[in-house]
Amino acid sequence: MEQKLKKPVPPELRRAIRFKKRKKIFENMRISIATVIAAFFAILFLMPIVLTITNSFMSSSEISANYGSVFATNDKGGKVYISEKVNLKFIPDIVSFSQYTTVLLKSPEYLLKFWNSVILVGPIVLFQLIVASLASYGFARYSGKLRSLVFFSYVILMLMPYQVTLVPNYLVAEKLNILNTYWAIWLPGIFSPFAVYLLTKFMKRIPVGVMEAAQIDGAGEWQIYRLICMPLCKGALCSAAILVFIDYWNMVEQPLILLSDAETHPLSVFLSKINSGEIGLAFAVATIYMVPSLLVFLYGEEYLVDGITYQGGVKG
Repeated sequence: MEQKLKKPVPPELRRAIRFKKRKKIFENMRISIATVIAAFFAILFLMPIVLTITNSFMSSSEISANYGSVFATNDKGGKVYISEKVNLKFIPDIVSFSQYTTVLLKSPEYLLKFWNSVILVGPIVLFQLIVASLASYGFARYSGKLRSLVFFSYVILMLMPYQVTLVPNYLVAEKLNILNTYWAIWLPGIFSPFAVYLLTKFMKRIPVGVMEAAQIDGAGEWQIYRLICMPLCKGALCSAAILVFIDYWNMVEQPLILLSDAETHPLSVFLSKINSGEIGLAFAVATIYMVPSLLVFLYGEEYLVDGITYQGGVKG
């Protein structure tokens, strides 16, 4: 049998193959380095949360032994210079549930503040989504100079930090005679512009032809809003709900300024008032305080990512 002679590989092709292999190696190295860096920062950001949760199961004596120097005070009540090293421990020597027993059973004031947070945040999230969805439908459906001016005003208000509008909110609440009531927190939150902006950008991605086809079939504006826009905006609604909940769950300035009665303050304000002799309780209360935010985020993570990334191609 005659042996078939192999054709020599051209030098250009060999160089191209070597370049392609080298490029693939560098690409894999780049992905590996990026993964390692991302994992490092993820662990770094998660450390305070893990530390808080694990330390909430420590006994009071162990917490004092590890962090007592941080919260030490002198005879005059002032802070002292820390000469000792703080011992950061992630695993308690003895698992203790005494902090949670105190918080959940022996001290109802902590649960009272927790339910204050729920009472303040729940209506804001619910009614802000209702108001925002209606306003967003109007912004997405109609155009004109007045519409552009109003929407631009929404954007300007959204860019302003809450501290800028805190004094006007205080004055308006005083004029409406709702100061020191939940309404002073609810009304500014319900009509916050953030959800309006987010949902408007989302609704403008809905094809106009779909709404026109519904109109031809005899659907009115309410039916188009309820049967077409709302189902298609489910991801954006969940994203807005999660972001609004986390924002108002962590509010501090509003209750401090607008609610003078400490009995109506949420847990976010009460956490800062736990004294140095209750550090163990502070860990337990902080853990309980984080649970709703973590559950909401984990439950709606997929909707949150889809709702935000969907905004990327929006023109508005």
